[in-house]
Amino acid sequence: MLIVSILLEAAVAVIAVLAARRGRPYLYGLAFTFSAYVVYDLARYLQWTVEGPVLSWLFLLATVTALIAVVGLWWEQRG
Repeated sequence: MLIVSILLEAAVAVIAVLAARRGRPYLYGLAFTFSAYVVYDLARYLQWTVEGPVLSWLFLLATVTALIAVVGLWWEQRG
């Protein structure tokens, strides 16, 4: 199940990059967010020894970039 999740997260990241390159740059935030999820899940799957604070900062940054992306979508819809 974890491998399926990694593949789906990677697909979302790639699609977000492709959409961002077509004039919606805030979608890079979603690409980063899902890339962070891929790294996290790979770390779990491959049993990497990653410190807790590193993952915490990664998830905080991913959440901020997701927020920026969602605000960008919201503004695009309003305008």
